[in-house]
This record gives sequence, C-alpha cells and structure tokens, in this order.
Amino acid sequence: MLPSEASAPRTGDREIETLAAFDEIMAVRGSLAGLRVQAVDLTGRTAALLGADTADAVFLGCPMTEEAAAHVRAGGALVFPPVPGLPFDPYRALLYTPDDLFAGLADDGYEVTPDARAYTWFQETKADGDVFASMLRAVHDDSVSDALDELLVGARVVGVMGGHAMARGTEEYAGAARLGRQLARDGFTVATGGGPGAMEAANLGAYAAVYDDAMLDEALVLLAKAPSFTPSVTEWARAAFAVRERWPCGGESVGIPTWFYGHEPPNAFASHLAKYFANATREDGLLARSTAGVVFLPGAAGTVQEIFDNATPNYYESRGGPTPMVLVDTHHWTHHLPAWPLLKALATDRPMDARIALVADVAEAPTALSFLSRKP
Repeated sequence: MLPSEASAPRTGDREIETLAAFDEIMAVRGSLAGLRVQAVDLTGRTAALLGADTADAVFLGCPMTEEAAAHVRAGGALVFPPVPGLPFDPYRALLYTPDDLFAGLADDGYEVTPDARAYTWFQETKADGDVFASMLRAVHDDSVSDALDELLVGARVVGVMGGHAMARGTEEYAGAARLGRQLARDGFTVATGGGPGAMEAANLGAYAAVYDDAMLDEALVLLAKAPSFTPSVTEWARAAFAVRERWPCGGESVGIPTWFYGHEPPNAFASHLAKYFANATREDGLLARSTAGVVFLPGAAGTVQEIFDNATPNYYESRGGPTPMVLVDTHHWTHHLPAWPLLKALATDRPMDARIALVADVAEAPTALSFLSRKP
C-alpha cells in the first residue's frame, strides 16, 4: 500500500509540500527557518509569512503576495517565483494523477490537456538551445524524482516492462492485466513505463486488484472498443476514464512515462504518474526503483534495452545485490528477439544467475518471481 501524497509530512521533515503541512508547521514551530516550501499557494497566508522567521528558508514556486515575498526575502529566504506561461509546474511537489494530465479530455479532447500541451512545449523548446528552457526541464524532472522517492519509501516495487503496441482486446493484453492484478494482490507495488499497451494492462490489473475477478473481465470488454491510442488518443483515453468512472476506487500503482516519446500518451490506470522530460532519467529511475524485481513481457527495442539496462547493475551488484528478473514468453526471448541466451551468458558464474528466469506464459511470472526472491 502506498502512502497518501496529500497527507501532511511529519513536523520534523524539512520539506513543506502542501498547505496543510504549512499550517501544521506554523502551529507547531511558528518558524520556517531552514525549511523548503515547494509549490504551495501561500497567497492566503500573508499574515503567517509576515510573522515567521524565514532565515535560510527556500520557497520554490510558491505564489504569495508581493508584501509577503519582500518580507521573507528580507528575512534571509530565497524565493524562486512561479514561472508564468508554462503548461506544467517545474517545482511541483507531488506526482501527477491521471486527472491532472488529462484535464479537459471529457469536453474538448486530448489536444487541450496539460499532457498534450506539455509535449507541444517540449517539442518547441528542446532544440532551441535556450538554457532557461533546459533548466526548467531539469528542475521539473528533479522535482518528480523527489516526489517519487517519497512515495515509494518502504514499498516492494515490481517493475513490469513491455511494448506499447500490445492492443486492448487481445489475450496478451488480458494476460498482462492479470499479471498486474496478481502482483498487487501479492502485496507488491506495480510500476510500469506508464504508457499504453503492456504498461497500461499491468496498471489496469493493479487497479482491478481490489475488486472481484469479474470486474477485470468486464473492463477488458469495455476497453476493447478502443483498442489502441492510434488513430485517436481522445477515444482511447475516454474509454479508460469510462472504466474508472464505473469502478472509481481502484488499487494503486505507479507509471513512469516520458514526454520524450510524445506519441505515447500516459495511461489512466496508474494512480501516480511520474512523468519526465528526460527519457534516460525515466528509464534508469524506473529500473532502479524496481527493488523487488522486474518482469519483462514481450516487447521490441525499448524492452530489450530495459533488459540489459537492468542486467548491468545486477552483473556488477551495484545496487546492493541482484534483483529478480523474469522474462515471459520462451519463443519471443529465445528466437524472435534472443535476449535470453545473452542474458544467461552474462549471468554465468555470477550471483545474478540465481535471480533470472525464463517462463513460457505470463501466468507463471508471479510464481517465478516469488521463487527467485527466496533463493539465496
């Protein structure tokens, strides 16, 4: 079970990320000295700011009155004001939700959503050499990483990797969804690349884990009416939100998508979305946070890359020892894209050899993962 991001942090924490936490800190300490206040709207807290010690405090993207801003600066604080005109908040304190990224979808379609507008901004600025734009992207991605780390403290995270081309309505998609459901029911936090296809299926399964088995069967039928995000992201996403509306209290999971692949929209079934501009940061971060293991479903170039991106730290034991790796579909990984023979060759005489497995069917993956986790 993931903690609630909206809950106020302990008063001993250095970061203040919600208005509730700000009020709690002021009630308990009466001082903001040395603290970091991140993306909290303080326009209604002028009196509190005028009476607070702000020595060595930092305010990141916090709207406040000019009077309050002048006062906290005079008290020794650094103030990084909100950046106007952006379709995203570079200082955001919490991860995105599907509702955040798809706001406006129901009435006006995907093109008007914050997700689509952020991608357009990225396309316009990524090659213009503007140091300010690149700084904003870097600050945003670091804020997302910070929020993701805070969310996953103590979680047993299993990454599920697979291709975006896996269509709704196929048995492969249904199998990936059942995998996500079983992992969630086994007490794992499911983490994916946050996009469509196999990624969406695994997040859907985690969402369905709190319902009876019939719910997933019904949801799969509804989603099959819009099998792919092409040609219409709008219809694809609306179908997902229709499922969420019918079953509104689904289980939690994490998606880690990227605007680098703007043609891949995020999926609506990950309760927490850590969306990045930098794909390299996203790829490494997803694998590094999959501390309880990774399941690799059939995929193409991106999934092959992820197999060996994960194998490298396992080979060198650079993350405290190898984590389990389960490759699903014997024919795919030995004949179609023969990653398994190379992975086995790398693992020979290494501790990681006891942490890798190849299984024929997705239904075998949870058992294999559990077995590898118990091996010495």
